[in-house]
Amino acid sequence: MGILGDEGLPVKGSVEYYVALAHRDRIIRGRHLAASNDQLFPLTFSGGNDTLRIPPLGHLHYAYVSVGTPSLSFLVALDTGSDLFWLPCDCKEGGCIRSLPFSSGQVLLLNIYSPNNSTTSETVSCTNSLCKHRCPSASSNCPYKVEYLSYNTSSTGILVEDVLHLITDDDQLRAVNTSITFGCGQSQTGTFLEGGAPNGLFGLGMDDLSVPNTLARNGVASNSFSMCFGHDELGRITFGNNGSSYQKETPFNVGQAHPTYNVSITQVAVGRNSSELGLSVIFDSGTSFTYLTDPVYTFISKSFNSQVQNKRTSFDSSFEYCYELSPTLNYEVPSVNLTMKGGDQYFVTSPTLVVDIEEGNVVYCLGLVKSEDISIIGQNFMTGYRILFDRERMVLGWKESNCYDDKNANTQAFSPSNSPAVAVNSEATKRSGSNSSIPVATPSSHSPELKSFTYALTLLLVSFFAIV
Repeated sequence: MGILGDEGLPVKGSVEYYVALAHRDRIIRGRHLAASNDQLFPLTFSGGNDTLRIPPLGHLHYAYVSVGTPSLSFLVALDTGSDLFWLPCDCKEGGCIRSLPFSSGQVLLLNIYSPNNSTTSETVSCTNSLCKHRCPSASSNCPYKVEYLSYNTSSTGILVEDVLHLITDDDQLRAVNTSITFGCGQSQTGTFLEGGAPNGLFGLGMDDLSVPNTLARNGVASNSFSMCFGHDELGRITFGNNGSSYQKETPFNVGQAHPTYNVSITQVAVGRNSSELGLSVIFDSGTSFTYLTDPVYTFISKSFNSQVQNKRTSFDSSFEYCYELSPTLNYEVPSVNLTMKGGDQYFVTSPTLVVDIEEGNVVYCLGLVKSEDISIIGQNFMTGYRILFDRERMVLGWKESNCYDDKNANTQAFSPSNSPAVAVNSEATKRSGSNSSIPVATPSSHSPELKSFTYALTLLLVSFFAIV
């Protein structure tokens, strides 16, 4: 080794000198990166990034979140169609669900949040900039009331601040705790009391109060997040995810009075039929199924119907196009392809759902409902994708994924982009859980009204809670 110079380096100009400089640069650069980006790694919930679609609770994706000190866990519905994160809290009589009964006779007790029981909790006053509701006085606690369009559903209470417990979504699993403003939901109505969001709702919308905005404002994550929707009903959620160079994208439509994850469809293709019809749609994880207005709804449904070989049937359902099906046979349906603004194509990997309407009587339906006013891409049309909600670049991204390994584009045996028809195994689809005969209520504040539905708990929930 060369002789050390005044700064502890080898003699200037020697080979060792340049090796040492390069090594020091790497160390310094690494320290700088750690200092600047230590809190900007992708994050997820402290219990992990897993999400699960639970059909008896509304076909939505749910995850456990931990809040407060000491921390309590809550099973919340993940909703990109609404902004406020709320938890059942200091419940007024009849205003919350405190337990979930099972057919086996077992009962799952649900946690109820209380600001008085958390040492890190603070109420939000009416002078806080995040308080946008009318207050009785400046010194009062900030009230809130969110009304959802499905079945007179609402959540009412006060705003509070407390710690949300997260971890880095990597191999290190480092804890990241950050203050968050959310609703102390003292009184819930409608489907929230029937199981739609029995233990809270996690608002992922665009408003200042939404969780992604708060994480970005606190400097712990970039202002974006992704959700993955697997064919096996499992999924993932990651905050601060900036997407992939392989994903497809389309810009959000900006300038709305109430900003949503709204994008434009410019072309529609169903099997052999294509059309230049276009419309604006909201990507909403808080809506179970997909709702489209005319003329696009009629084009897709009639084009689909004209290319299906099975006999059409009807039963008590909001789905207009359903077909008889043998439980042991495969069936073939036309592909559904949406061209987004900018030209990237979005292939719907699961356009149908299998319905077991009675013992031995199975049908499948086009998972599409006609809407009179607003168009929504619901969870069923997001299946098979990791969806990126990039609020910094204001784009929606999507990439086919099985939610286990993003290097594998899709676990399905077909490629929708290469065929006008998609072959589906009815037994496999049925086992995946798409067996509700009626579209259920959804918590999204942007969702259209649906028929009333009584949420029945099944053994699926028992196995789910046993796993987590």
